[in-house]
Amino acid sequence: MPRPLFQTLYARLALGLFLLLVIVGGLFTALSLYSVREYSAAVGQELNRDLASHLVSDRNLVTNGTLNHSELERLFDLYMSINPSIEIYLLDHEGRILSYSANPAKIKRKHVSLEPIHKLLGNPGAYPLQGDDPRSHDRRKVFSVTPVPSAENPTGYLYVVLRGEEYDFAESMVHSDHLLQMGGGALAISLFVGLLAGLVFFRLLTRRLSGLTARVEAFAAEIKDSASTGIADDTSVPGDDVDYLAARFDQMAARIASQLELLKDKDHLRRQLVAQVSHDLRTPLASIQGYLETLGIKQQELSPDERRRFLHVALAETLRLSKLVDELFELAALDARERQPVAESFMPAELLHDVVQKHRPKAEQADVTLSITSAEPAIVLADIAMTERVLDNLIGNAVDHSPKGAEVQLSVTVNGDGAAICIKDAGEGIAPKDIDHVFEPFYQAPGANRTGHAGLGLAIARRMAELQRGRISVESHSGAGARFLFWLPLADSAAKESTAL
Repeated sequence: MPRPLFQTLYARLALGLFLLLVIVGGLFTALSLYSVREYSAAVGQELNRDLASHLVSDRNLVTNGTLNHSELERLFDLYMSINPSIEIYLLDHEGRILSYSANPAKIKRKHVSLEPIHKLLGNPGAYPLQGDDPRSHDRRKVFSVTPVPSAENPTGYLYVVLRGEEYDFAESMVHSDHLLQMGGGALAISLFVGLLAGLVFFRLLTRRLSGLTARVEAFAAEIKDSASTGIADDTSVPGDDVDYLAARFDQMAARIASQLELLKDKDHLRRQLVAQVSHDLRTPLASIQGYLETLGIKQQELSPDERRRFLHVALAETLRLSKLVDELFELAALDARERQPVAESFMPAELLHDVVQKHRPKAEQADVTLSITSAEPAIVLADIAMTERVLDNLIGNAVDHSPKGAEVQLSVTVNGDGAAICIKDAGEGIAPKDIDHVFEPFYQAPGANRTGHAGLGLAIARRMAELQRGRISVESHSGAGARFLFWLPLADSAAKESTAL
């Protein structure tokens, strides 16, 4: 299943680029507006640097070395009409406001700092230099200033704010309309072009990574239905392509490690199998070879009864060897899944009766009684031949391990969504330390009676049960016999499970 677009590295790079462009564009706009404002203030202050002194000289504000207040009032009225962008204030030598051209209701300060005034008078080229705005408690603006009545005998200052309230209002109107529209349009175009170029560039950079991610996803989908190795295969990996590939790499590394461990276990089992097979094959072969060599060397010395006994033993060992080889091939075919069950519906109780009749002569010869204690009606879905092979093994083992005069009890009961066939013998039982190993190939409990078996029957029975979606379990205590439980799924439940799958 393809990963969602928002989880790809390309989508996250595109989102990061978009956010970066928005942030950079916002900073650029703010810095541009600030720079324009500062530049405009510097130009305005430079152009109007001598405005205050020109007003004093042009309007005859100083007469006989004193300030003409009536002319100052007319100057206030005149410039309120001619140039409303400036505001004129008369300050004393301590910076207190004595008179002004602005609306009295909007004056917030009674005192103006003299530091920027002295600085501008001392260095006329130090611009833009801002002074206190009487209309605000904290705002500062560019200004022009001159001492009055004269620089030689200053008793105060003519303080001209170059960007007054009317100028601020006009500037806000321009910025909020035309300038902001132009700036916003330029910013939008720049962001769009930058984003488009970035998307193309990122696509060129990430297309190989996207291709690799798609190949890994396809590979993961192919092996999803393979044999389980116990490794979690979660496809909902959070993060982008790199996180996904990292998680997949970890999963494949864990899978490889698990497979290596499995191979080591298989190799160990193979070595054990070869060693055990070699031992079990060597015994009958040595016996056959010994008896045949004896017959060949001492043929004339042996009586007819001895020759018949030697031939009988050699034939028995040959049959034992043939059975061992057949069981080895059968177990190998089951492990390689070359033999698959052919499931069909049948009643296990009927099959159990048939198998019991087949084993009854052997049981009577061993003085063992086979009895079916209960046979509940049930229909299972399984392979009849495999089920019969499992029952042959379990009943045969029960007869072999039961003493003379004992009884082997068999039953069929419905257990959950399956039918359980129980075989209980009256033998010596299985020691607790051997319970977990009875289904392993070639395993025989120490000191157990070897009845010609190689220890493959229970391993074959378990493989056959598992192939039919069944199971085999054993309960036993030393000296109390063994109870084997062979469970097979009912036909109805098996059909529902197959439909769900």
